[in-house]
Amino acid sequence: MSLEDFVFSLLNENLVFVLLAVFIVVCIMAGVRIVPQSEKYVVERLGRLRSVLGPGINFIVPFLDRVRHQVSVLERQLPTATQDAITSDNVLVQVETSVFYRIIEPEKTVYRIRDVDAAISTTVAGIVRSEIGRMELDQVQANRATLIDAVRDQVAQQVDDWGIEVTRAEILDVNLDAATRAAMLQQLNAERARRAQVTEAEGKKRSVELQADADLYAADQAAKARRLGADAEAYATQVVAVAIAENGLEAAQYQVALKQVEALNSLGAGEGKQTIILPANAIEAFGNAFSMLKGK
Repeated sequence: MSLEDFVFSLLNENLVFVLLAVFIVVCIMAGVRIVPQSEKYVVERLGRLRSVLGPGINFIVPFLDRVRHQVSVLERQLPTATQDAITSDNVLVQVETSVFYRIIEPEKTVYRIRDVDAAISTTVAGIVRSEIGRMELDQVQANRATLIDAVRDQVAQQVDDWGIEVTRAEILDVNLDAATRAAMLQQLNAERARRAQVTEAEGKKRSVELQADADLYAADQAAKARRLGADAEAYATQVVAVAIAENGLEAAQYQVALKQVEALNSLGAGEGKQTIILPANAIEAFGNAFSMLKGK
């Protein structure tokens, strides 16, 4: 064998090894799939669903298996939607809703529904109209939390076949048309005026009640004072009666004469009253008092 033939055969053998090595590397690269934590991969084999790859390193059959869909499992928010609804008392309202969801079974989502966002929006609109149609306007405003829970539960049931989990459903606002808003404003003003009148009437009533209580208290205190005065006077009379009964009439005359003397002393004690004109019986009273004192 010539040198040229040897070199040529050697090159052919090396080329085969090189091609084989390249093929092996390509197969490994084609068979290994590293899935991010926030995604799931849907794998098809010859056009049919084969498996769903979770986060981490995964292996597939090269050239037979193919990653057809890369689906994010992060929570998503639908754009805020506005839909009209009519309450049970025939009031037209505009309801703003927002829905949060995430895909938990990608194989259902990619093979059972084409436009997930549009499907959920339509479902939410129908449920909101149905629930509000059962309520009056006041109930819609007052029971918003109950309405939100009902919408979330029904949406979750409807989208279960799509491999979706509804995490939150929010009713952002309930708007009224201009005519209804004006009527409600008039009703609110009338209610405020009524409450103000009731408050004023209750205040006047309370004032009258307090004044009546004050008058009654004053009358009661005056009656107590009169009763105490009468009791004191009766007691004094009783004391005098006892003294007369014990000491005789002379004791009473003595007390009267003594009071007359004290009164005259008071008259003479004032300025410009050195001269006092007394009636004749006053001298007799003094004499009686002195005679009583001597008798004491």
